[in-house]
Amino acid sequence: MKSEKISEAVVRRLPIYLRYLNELNKREVATVSSHELGQKLDLNPAQIRKDLAYFGDFGRKGIGYDVSYLIEKIRQILNLDQQINAVLVGAGNLGMALSNYNFYLKENMKIVAVFDSKPVKVGTHINTLTVQPMEELSETIQANKIRIGIITVPDFEAQNVADMLISSGIEAILNFAPTILKAPSHIRIHAADFTTDLLSLAYYLEDGKDEIIDDGQVK
Repeated sequence: MKSEKISEAVVRRLPIYLRYLNELNKREVATVSSHELGQKLDLNPAQIRKDLAYFGDFGRKGIGYDVSYLIEKIRQILNLDQQINAVLVGAGNLGMALSNYNFYLKENMKIVAVFDSKPVKVGTHINTLTVQPMEELSETIQANKIRIGIITVPDFEAQNVADMLISSGIEAILNFAPTILKAPSHIRIHAADFTTDLLSLAYYLEDGKDEIIDDGQVK
C-alpha cells in the first residue's frame, strides 16, 4: 500500500466494488475491466483504477482484474479477512431491523450483542441474539473483543451511549442518532443520518436548478 493517506471517499467506494465483484463471482465471471465496472457502477473507470492502485497493482493490461483475486485483496484491505464483532445499542424498530439484517450478512462483520436500557426490551430475542441490559455492556465488549459500536438510540441518549462504548474499548462507531457525537481523535465515527439524506433529496425536485456534483462545482 502506498504511504500517502487514503481519502475517506476512496475507502467508502471499496465496499461498492466488493459488492459488485461478489455478484460477478456468483455468476462465475472470471475477469472484469475497469470500463465494465465503471459502466455498472456509474463511476469513471480512471477513478476505479486510481482507487485500486492506492493499494497495489491488481490489474493486467488488456485483460482487466481477476475477480476472485480482487475480492480477496479488497477484503484484506477492509480487514474483512478476519472476524470483526460489533455491538448495537438501542433495540427499537431501527435496531431490530439492523440486527435482523445482520443475520443475512455474508462478510466477517457481525453484530454479536444487542443492548437496551428499557427493562421491557431486556430478555427479548432478535433472531439468535438476546437483548441485554446496559449494565453488561462493558463486560460483553471486552469478553467478545468487540471493536465497533452501532448507536440507534434517541439523540438525547446518544452521547452517553458513545461515552460508555468508548470507555469499554470500542474503536469505531456507526451513529444513527440525529446528533453530532464528541469523541477522542483516535475513535472513528460515521454518521448515518436518514433525515439529512432524505431532506437533501428535496433540492433536486425543483426544476430549473443546476446539478451540483460531488466536488461542489456546478455542472
